[in-house]
Amino acid sequence: MTGGEKIAVILDKCVGCTLCVKVCPFGAITMKDKKAVIDLTKCTLCGACAEACKFKAINIDKTGSKSDLSGYKDVWVFCEQKQGKVQTISYELLGKGRELADKLGVRLCGLLLGDKMDTACQDIISRGADRVYYVESPKLKIYQDDPYTNVLTEMVKKHKPEVLLCGATTIGRSLISRVAVNIRTGLTADCTGLDIDMGERLLLQTRPAFGGNIMATIISPNTRPQMATVRHKVMKEAEPQAGRKGDVVKETLPEDMYHSRSKILDIVEEIEETVNLAEADIIVSGGRGLGSPENFEIIKELALVLGGAVGASRMAVDSGWMPYSHQVGQTGKTVCPKLYIACGISGQIQHLIGMKSSDVIIAINKDPEAPIFGVATYGIVDDLFKVVPMLTQELKKRLK
Repeated sequence: MTGGEKIAVILDKCVGCTLCVKVCPFGAITMKDKKAVIDLTKCTLCGACAEACKFKAINIDKTGSKSDLSGYKDVWVFCEQKQGKVQTISYELLGKGRELADKLGVRLCGLLLGDKMDTACQDIISRGADRVYYVESPKLKIYQDDPYTNVLTEMVKKHKPEVLLCGATTIGRSLISRVAVNIRTGLTADCTGLDIDMGERLLLQTRPAFGGNIMATIISPNTRPQMATVRHKVMKEAEPQAGRKGDVVKETLPEDMYHSRSKILDIVEEIEETVNLAEADIIVSGGRGLGSPENFEIIKELALVLGGAVGASRMAVDSGWMPYSHQVGQTGKTVCPKLYIACGISGQIQHLIGMKSSDVIIAINKDPEAPIFGVATYGIVDDLFKVVPMLTQELKKRLK
């Protein structure tokens, strides 16, 4: 419970019918001496129990006094790093974060966790940050859930940022949800737009809802920090500014903060014949129409000729034809290349969400009614097994 909200059982009205126990989705209600007892550490104030109670024995008060939010300031960006290199999603968030911080009249701060990354701190400043909070430890060199969660939670409690942004990457999704639970604040996932309501200093967090059919704008009026994850390639990357000045604040935390219940035994890098999907300017994707994993070879060959990356629909990934790291769509990666070639992909809404912002879309499908043609710049209604090899051979000649 946050923001002064309260829930209580009115004992004189409770008859021990257990209806509330049955409907609570979080297992927060038990019976003691034939009276309902609510575990406040589990209750989320969803209201299911109050609606189910025929005797009006559960009261939820959401009009309590608002928490004091005056001590929270600054916009923070969690700067994700991998193998000592800051990931480009962080630069995208710094670009948007700079805009938000200027509107709020506060500092833009980067938060970096890693080892021997002093140069990266200066890089973050050059991308628009006024300050970088840097927590350095060999135990933070590689991402692990427990130490990263402990450190980020402690930093938020100590410095109280008003807004905290994080990339909707594999690491970001795993980390930031844990932190939100620890500090009992709201979190909006997979945002495609961020803005500020200046009247209330609220972060306006816009994201697709109901399979992308509507856009929902979400606010967190009663808790801080206001937290959001943002998908890769939906915001413009901040350009480096040579000579830009800023502060680097190195934080020293107790050693027990770095404790992890898990241990990394080995890291196996996926060998890529083509460029990284998230960074690619050209992507060639395959879907159900390819029929088998072996047929993805024609997709890979075209991608190699173009110097692009290989993508896949969710169906192709779920079938084991391609690794998850190649999945484009709502539950995969959001991409925004200059050229996207969709081969044998019908174009369900979940896939379109992940690629419809591409500059040019070429769809190859033998079904003229396929939804993919609704977003395609150019459409080829034909057998992909005939078209793609012909296209590959012709491009080899022209690009030689």
